Amino acid sequence: MLVRAITAPGLRRWCRGRRGEAAACFPLGRALLGVRGAEAAVFLQGLLTNDVTRLVAEGDAPAALYAHALNVQGRCLYDVILYRLHKNTAEEPHILLECDSSILDSIQKHLKRYKIRRKVSITPCPDLSLWAVIPGDTSSLPKCADQALLLTPDPRAEVMGWRLIAKKGANVSEIIPGSQVGDVQDYHRHRYKQGIPEGVKDLPPGVALPLESNLAFMNGISFTKGCYIGQELTARTHHMGVIRKRLLPVSFPEPLPSAAVPEGAEILTQAGKRAGKFRAGGGELGIALLRLAHLGEPLCIRLAGDTVRLRATTPEWWPKAAAK
Repeated sequence: MLVRAITAPGLRRWCRGRRGEAAACFPLGRALLGVRGAEAAVFLQGLLTNDVTRLVAEGDAPAALYAHALNVQGRCLYDVILYRLHKNTAEEPHILLECDSSILDSIQKHLKRYKIRRKVSITPCPDLSLWAVIPGDTSSLPKCADQALLLTPDPRAEVMGWRLIAKKGANVSEIIPGSQVGDVQDYHRHRYKQGIPEGVKDLPPGVALPLESNLAFMNGISFTKGCYIGQELTARTHHMGVIRKRLLPVSFPEPLPSAAVPEGAEILTQAGKRAGKFRAGGGELGIALLRLAHLGEPLCIRLAGDTVRLRATTPEWWPKAAAK
């Protein structure tokens, strides 16, 4: 099978700073669904925030798109990455949908609820595996390999490297010569350091708002496409231009107490004012929904009688002045 390796200029620049380092490949526990059929893109278009029709357009169609599926109140249900598997418009549209494995049954029911009579098949892909690749040198990325189905830059942000879809049991060191299999916890630490949410812990279903979750920064929404579920609140928030809270990377400068910081823990300012909520993390890194007005202030979480200090930062990959 052909590996589509798309080289993004910005990703090349980022990788230059890592030359000499081996590419790290992280096995992800995310699930893959195949959405196939003549109306696959049109079907997904009405359910997701991004313009899915781009995946079946003529010319230079993207290999991957990031998007959210929203409920009718405009809150995130599922964060997904879509991958184009068909090679051209003459082939039947074939799209892979990546999602949190814990909600695989839920998202299948969600899709089938709206399928009605559309010419679309929705099937899990247990024979495929998904990898995150943080390359040390883009010259090590292959042009083709028998065991790989797709290799493309992560559509959310250049700092997230690449996404690799391969056959289950594939040897990634053969697909990407010189690469090393990394601990998936290091992948999540990298995500948290960059402020990239992924899955239901970071984006609680029915709670997270897409623009507060930086969906626009991560190329995950189209403000020019037609209607989709949850569009009204999202479009109104965008056009008002006022977003007071955002997901931000946070770090704990001091050793944590033995008890882990619970998901949803309230974050306070030094004066005791509510500043936001901790979403999830690992070790000294995490991600939190915070009021931008408190971004530069000392922050803390009160945990089992202790005051745990933390610091929030603005990711370097964000657009300039985004936190204003």
